[in-house]
Amino acid sequence: MANAEPISVEAPAGDSLDAAVDALRDHTIAVLTGAGVSTDSGIPDYRGAGAPVRAPMTFQHFLADVDYRKRYWAGSHLGWKRFSAARPNAGHAALAELELAGIVDGIITQNVDGLHLRAGSQRVVDLHGTMDRVRCLDCGQFFARQGVADQITAANPWIDTDEAFDLSPDGDVEVHDVDSFVLPHCSVCGGVLKPDVVFFGEFVPKEKFAEASALMQSADALLIAGSSLIVNSGIRLLEQANRRKLPIVIVNRGVTKGDNRATVKVDAGTSETLQALLLRLSP
Repeated sequence: MANAEPISVEAPAGDSLDAAVDALRDHTIAVLTGAGVSTDSGIPDYRGAGAPVRAPMTFQHFLADVDYRKRYWAGSHLGWKRFSAARPNAGHAALAELELAGIVDGIITQNVDGLHLRAGSQRVVDLHGTMDRVRCLDCGQFFARQGVADQITAANPWIDTDEAFDLSPDGDVEVHDVDSFVLPHCSVCGGVLKPDVVFFGEFVPKEKFAEASALMQSADALLIAGSSLIVNSGIRLLEQANRRKLPIVIVNRGVTKGDNRATVKVDAGTSETLQALLLRLSP
C-alpha cells in the first residue's frame, strides 16, 4: 500500500458522525468519491470554498480547433508534473483499509488522479477516466502518459519550467502563448491524442457506467465523500441507491445536490471523517 500524505487527523465532532456509523455499520458499502477527497493531496477542488471560477475546455472545442488542442496540451503538460507527484492522503488510505477489511465493496471515483489505486484500493471504477493514460482518437491506441510527456518535452524543450502556476483538479494549468507549441501525435497512425478522461461535453462511456452500476448493485449502503454531486453521473448513482432505499451517507464540506436524499450528512473534511469511520467500523 502506498504511503499516505501525512496530515493532522481529528475526528469530526457532533452527532452526525455517530449517525453515519449507525447507518453504515453491518453493511457492505459502495463508495462514490469526488474532488474533495484529493484536496489534502494538494489537488484543488472545482467547487469547494475558495475555488476559483473556471471555464474548462469542452470536448467540442478540443476537437474543432488545433489552437485549442495546443492550449490544452501545453497546460496539461505543465500540470502533469505536479499532478503525477501527488501522494494519497489519509482519506485514500482509510478507504483502502475499509476495503481490505471487507467493509467497502469498491470505489467509484469521479477523480482522474489515480490516487485510490496508489493507496491500495483494489476495486476502483474511474468513472471519468484517468490522466495517466492517453488515447488516440483516430485509431484507438492507448499510450502511457509519461511517454507522451517525453514526446512533448523533446518537441518543445522550452516548455518545462519551474515557474509557479495554479493547478486545476483535472491536472492542467492556464497557458495562453502557445503559437509555437508542437502537439504530440499518435506514433501508430499520426492521429489526434487526448488524455483518457471525460471532458466537459462528453458522456461517461456506457460500459464504465455499467461497471459502476454493478458495484452499486452488490452493495447495500452508499457512502459519498468529497462530491458536491453537480455532475450528472454522481446523481444517477445516488438515485440508484435511493430507489433501493439504501442508507446513504454524504461527507462533504458545504451543500451538495444530494443532501435532501441522504440518510446522514456529515459536513466535515473527508480525510478526518474517513479515518474516523475506519476506526469505528473496523472489527
